[in-house]
Amino acid sequence: MSFQDFGLAATVLQGIEAMGYTEPTPIQARAIPEILGGRDLMGSAQTGTGKTAAFALPILSRLAEGGRGGGCRCLVLEPTRELAAQVDVAFRDYGRHMDLKVALIQGGVGFGGQREQIQAGPDVIVATPGRLLDFLEQGEISLKDVQFLVLDEVDRMLDMGFLPQVRRIVEKCPKQRQTLFFSATLPPEIATMTQWVLKDPVVVEIGATRTPAETVTHALYPVAKDQKFDLLLAILEQTSFQSCIIFTSTKVAADQIAGQLHRLKHAVVALHSNRSQAERVEALEGFKSGKYEVLVATDIAARGLDIAGVSHVINYDVPGHPEDYVHRIGRTGRAQSSGDAFTIFTAEEVDTVRSIERFISAKIPRKKLEGFPYLYTALFNEQSLAPGGPGKGVRTMSGYSFGSRRRR
Repeated sequence: MSFQDFGLAATVLQGIEAMGYTEPTPIQARAIPEILGGRDLMGSAQTGTGKTAAFALPILSRLAEGGRGGGCRCLVLEPTRELAAQVDVAFRDYGRHMDLKVALIQGGVGFGGQREQIQAGPDVIVATPGRLLDFLEQGEISLKDVQFLVLDEVDRMLDMGFLPQVRRIVEKCPKQRQTLFFSATLPPEIATMTQWVLKDPVVVEIGATRTPAETVTHALYPVAKDQKFDLLLAILEQTSFQSCIIFTSTKVAADQIAGQLHRLKHAVVALHSNRSQAERVEALEGFKSGKYEVLVATDIAARGLDIAGVSHVINYDVPGHPEDYVHRIGRTGRAQSSGDAFTIFTAEEVDTVRSIERFISAKIPRKKLEGFPYLYTALFNEQSLAPGGPGKGVRTMSGYSFGSRRRR
């Protein structure tokens, strides 16, 4: 199947060709015909599978067929500024051959520039809930002409507590509209939203959202709590990485680790919600361009962001939700390239590790870094320690194999 087979508008096909796309991904192949047909849709697929194009391309095609309207005809809600900015760029790229105006409405920046975008009469608004509500309550935006409502990364919006804001926004949209949910997972809580947001939706699920990508090799590294940062340094020193994302559970930890790595001459930057929008944009662009080799981030970088070429992911803290483990390590091994994901864990995190293993229905190999001066921890007595695998420096300790895998 090709994009020409869907019956997309000629201007949209020109945009697809300019982007270099040749074949639709599975989520695109399933979702695009349903959206073109006018159905409400609930789509689920792993990150990096082309969900944005799956809803943007058919919406743009239908907008092109309808001509310019008087108000905003498409509203896309995103949980974070980074995702909103990414989707804004996607709409502009796909619609480059259309007479199309797109507005990006997000927090963290001044109102002036966004007010100018609103006054220009956008066809598409991509927004985060809080800032959009600011403009709605001031009477500066009207949603009465919305034909297409997209709630993207819905599970993430639920996790971040946006449900009340989303409900207020949805209530300001026309009842006669097409509504699309797109998410990496479809937890039970979403079912309550479908009852008042979607009308007879078609459900499109691609892939096993509980399963890490086959292109990612992942392992656990047990260590005493006092040696966590030392082990992180040793892993970085013994690993030949192109670019690496280190995930932490808190913003404070992200800043502390980034600061320590900077003092040790690593090209590193931190990314979390307490940084200004300008700092967040610079961090992402710098990491993508290669200015920074290490990005230390909270889960703000775990979902949906299009960051190509990440060779390694290190979980400095075990994620509290099993789903986030799959999302975090999915930042590497994208676009069929291989990647490595390491998770450092201490005795306090054993229960969380077991929850992750139950969630993915697999035992994650435990490994021990060659040459690291470990302090004793009861984790080394765990009966489920797995062989270290084919990596360099595999050795046996107390009858179990340990190893570290180095990329060359």
